[in-house]
Amino acid sequence: MVIVVAANDGPTQPPTTTTRILVTGASGELGGALARAYARPGAHLSLWGRDPERLAAIGATCLAAGAKVDTRSLDIADVPAALEAARAEDAAAPFDIALLVAGLGETRGAGDLVESAELVRRLGTVNFTAPAAIGAALTERMATRRRGALVFIGSAAAFHALPFAAAYSGTKAGLARFAQALRLSLRPHGVSVTLVSPGFIDPAELHQNGKARPLALQPDHVAARIVRAVERRQAHLILPWPFALLRLFDRLLPAPLRDRLLLSLTPPA
Repeated sequence: MVIVVAANDGPTQPPTTTTRILVTGASGELGGALARAYARPGAHLSLWGRDPERLAAIGATCLAAGAKVDTRSLDIADVPAALEAARAEDAAAPFDIALLVAGLGETRGAGDLVESAELVRRLGTVNFTAPAAIGAALTERMATRRRGALVFIGSAAAFHALPFAAAYSGTKAGLARFAQALRLSLRPHGVSVTLVSPGFIDPAELHQNGKARPLALQPDHVAARIVRAVERRQAHLILPWPFALLRLFDRLLPAPLRDRLLLSLTPPA
């Protein structure tokens, strides 16, 4: 952690402990909710996002809540630039918590027989390569300090072989396995790794208008659950809870029945 001592001419004041937090995808719904959840006096937030206007608005909200805020307009699809930024920021002021939120949820286009090669490449970069590489770079540094927490945002889709979303479910499954292996390798070094596997996340306005998807959660609720999971150093957070049952159901079904069920979920062409 960064210890900040305020200079003054009066009696000596106790040092203030500052928690340094990285949130990628902070201009998105969940990333913005996580930024707000951690925004308080004593927090120093580094907020990354692709949308400069939304990023500025989130940053202003966090400043008003008493946090110190830095923003960076960056697309993590540029993996070398993202790695350079992560290492430079951590060297300047070490991160205590890194929440790697950004991701793409695109699926096979209407009328397409399979997902395009370009879509597979793009999702592979944003959903797996970028967060895995950034996570590895940051936890290598955290491990030398013997403290820190890393959070990967996966998806409940990683539990199922979705025929219409092979790239999305596949990249999220890869991230889940990477998170599990990284967590085990870092356990002796005091660094925690939390994988979050949410179902649908819909903004508040959809819930208010009655247009939310089944079992969909609001971003602020998910963010609050993630904060608690990080505090507990929880290995895996699945939410809402019915998706944990669906994961078990998928594993227990005989393969022919599972294939038939998954094919039945494919949207009509």
